[in-house]
Amino acid sequence: MPTVFKFRISFEDYDDVIRDIEIKSTQTFEELHLNIQSCVGFDSTKPASFFISNEYWIKGQEISLQAGVDKDGVITPLMKDAKLSTYIIDPHQKIIYHSDYDSSWFFRIELVKILPQADIARNYPVCVKSVGEAPKQYKITSVPKNVVAEENELDKLLMGGLKGAAVVDMIDNDEEDEVSDNMMDEPEDGVDEEEIAGMGEEGEEDALPEDGDDSEADFAEGDDDKQEEF
Repeated sequence: MPTVFKFRISFEDYDDVIRDIEIKSTQTFEELHLNIQSCVGFDSTKPASFFISNEYWIKGQEISLQAGVDKDGVITPLMKDAKLSTYIIDPHQKIIYHSDYDSSWFFRIELVKILPQADIARNYPVCVKSVGEAPKQYKITSVPKNVVAEENELDKLLMGGLKGAAVVDMIDNDEEDEVSDNMMDEPEDGVDEEEIAGMGEEGEEDALPEDGDDSEADFAEGDDDKQEEF
C-alpha cells in the first residue's frame, strides 16, 4: 500500500492561517492543488505552480498546472502527470506554491509527517486540520465617498422626473432675472452718469419760456415808455 504524506500549508502573508492535508504518495500534484484550493475557498481554475525547494525556501524544479516553460526555456512538468513520490525526496520537504498569478498568492508547504499506510476509510486527499479563516482571494476596492456623493446627486436629478425639469426651469428663471437686473443697472444710451447725478442733486434745469410768453418783452417795452416820458 502507498504511504501517506501529511503536508502543512500556510499563507506566506498570513502565518496564523494553516491547513494540514493528507495525500497518498502515488497521487499527483494536481490533486494536491485542487485540495488546497478547496480548503481555502479559492478558484482552482486560475494558473498555479509548485516549486520544489530546499530548506531555505529557494525555488527549484517547477511543476505547473498549465503547459509552460521555465526561465531557462525548458518545458515544465504538468501537475496532472507529476506524482508526489517522484519529487518528494526529503522527509521534511519544503515546497513553494504560487496560486493565481494575477492576485499572486504564495503558500509555504512543508512535509511534517509520513504515514506508513493509508486509511481505507478516508478519501484522499483530505484536509485533517484547519486553523484560521482564509483571506478573500479577490480584494474589493472601495469607491471614494466624494464620487459616490456625486453619483447620488446625479441620480436624484435624473430620476426626479418633473422635479428635475422644475430644477432646470428654476435655473433658467434665475438666469433671466439676473440678466434683467443687469439691464436695470446699466444707464440708457446717450445719457451720462454725471448728468443723471446732477439732475438728482440740483433738480430739473430751469425751464425755458414757452412760445407765446411775452413777459420779458412787455417788461422791456415798459422801460422804453418810461424813458420817453422823461
